[in-house]
Amino acid sequence: MSEQFNDFLDDEREANAIPRWYVIQCKGGESFRAAENLGNQGYEVLHPILEVQHKRRQKLVWVPEPLFPYYLFIRLDRLASNWRPIRSTRGVLKLVTFGQEPVAVADALVETLREHPAGEHREATNVYFRAGEPVEITEGPFRDLQAVFADQKGEARAIVLLNMLHKQQRLELPISQLRRRD
Repeated sequence: MSEQFNDFLDDEREANAIPRWYVIQCKGGESFRAAENLGNQGYEVLHPILEVQHKRRQKLVWVPEPLFPYYLFIRLDRLASNWRPIRSTRGVLKLVTFGQEPVAVADALVETLREHPAGEHREATNVYFRAGEPVEITEGPFRDLQAVFADQKGEARAIVLLNMLHKQQRLELPISQLRRRD
């Protein structure tokens, strides 16, 4: 019976020595800081990001944002990895656990996130305005008029539908001259 117990312990040690992906919860707005600091300490970290359009100073710019706000992934094994510095790393709130056990994430999920980055097709999409959304023109001869966003033309131009002379007219404007209507 003691031989079976020793075999069980050997199997358990081998399973714990295999590196797995775990989830770290970050402090609010500090996932980039946590990923950088953990990477500087030699940990393997995955922090999937996507690029989103935001309007800044009347221009649309692409800004990186976390795919999973407040979370990132870290690869550790249960025997050789030093888990202690993780919790005191700047930007880290805690390691996600169920009870006292850290939650391992399926390797397939992490591989999928690595193979298909979230922000790779940014040029083809406009996430700031959506077709059919009401907008207001902020500059030029049509200033303060209400329109409907129809489409994006290139990176900096938009086509809007404007009611003029009892008919909807298509008008091409710089995207920077539009803002969402509340």
